[in-house]
Amino acid sequence: MGPVENPVNNKEYRIPGEAKEMLKSLASKWEDIDDANSLQVIPLKGAMTNEVFQIKWPTKAHNMSRKVVVRIYGEGVEVFFDRDTEILTFEFMSKQGQGPRLLGRFSNGRIEEFIHARTLSASDLHDPDISALIAAKMKEFHGLEMPGPKDVSLWHRLRNWLKTAKSLCTPEEAKDFRLDSIEDEISLIEKELSGDQSTGFCHNDLQYGNVMIDEETRSITIIDYEYASYNPIAFDIANHFCEMTADYHTDTPHILDYSKYPGLEERQRFLHIYLSSSDGLPSDIELEQVLENVEKYKLASHLFWGLWGIISEHVNEIDFDYMEYARQRFEQYCLRKPALLGSSGTTPDAALTDGNYTI
Repeated sequence: MGPVENPVNNKEYRIPGEAKEMLKSLASKWEDIDDANSLQVIPLKGAMTNEVFQIKWPTKAHNMSRKVVVRIYGEGVEVFFDRDTEILTFEFMSKQGQGPRLLGRFSNGRIEEFIHARTLSASDLHDPDISALIAAKMKEFHGLEMPGPKDVSLWHRLRNWLKTAKSLCTPEEAKDFRLDSIEDEISLIEKELSGDQSTGFCHNDLQYGNVMIDEETRSITIIDYEYASYNPIAFDIANHFCEMTADYHTDTPHILDYSKYPGLEERQRFLHIYLSSSDGLPSDIELEQVLENVEKYKLASHLFWGLWGIISEHVNEIDFDYMEYARQRFEQYCLRKPALLGSSGTTPDAALTDGNYTI
């Protein structure tokens, strides 16, 4: 989501009529609101799958307001996840006290409880105290017993997204991104990590905008579960580390700064807290193995979000340079693969190891 922006003057701004009626109906039930029609719409920056708005009404106390969040689903993003499954996950998480309550659903979105906490900023992910809270919360999240199948989704999702990307791309785009080589890369990483059996319920998109902190209680809440599924926990952690290179609230939100990728000591500290939060102190061997797996799953994260960027360019109208973002993720894959996979990283197509993407 992101920090609150200035209110827009037009109260009708991008909020569907169906949603406005639900909002007014909701507000009419609150005794401290004089006028249910006096809602204020505030766009929240940083979302790249949906459009997100804070809605607020002045109360009789004048210096207070009632707030909710409206989420309008992005066009065409159903290719990334099943919306009905995501809603079930949202409702389950709410019942577990893990996130906001669902207040209402309309045809292309929903209304959520407003959490009175601060959305993290990009720099917060590098704050040792906040990072420690995130590590412990991730361990708790991964231990949730979700209803339904517990099959790992990563490899199937990568192949499905690759198929979709090929169907949407022009021949020139497919050639520039070497999409014909990606299937071999997915199989290579899957084989390399086939011995990793540590799975759990993963968020799969733990960027700073999906983490909130209550400044008084110092408690962390993880929000937005569209991409959540059972996966290797090392993939979720690797993805979180990759998100430390992003700042989606700049003039160039698609640009990643890999000098901000956490160093060895920062990664070790995070993993030590993660592994210690419920199972006692980890052994040096256990810590080293998880650290190694996380670094290898970083490659899967680059392919995952690289394909996401290509698809999003063709289906999403949010103002974001998805293609440049995808290019950076594939470029990082090429740059990091030789060191992380070594001799096992040899593939029939050496073109995907030169780190030269020119989109």
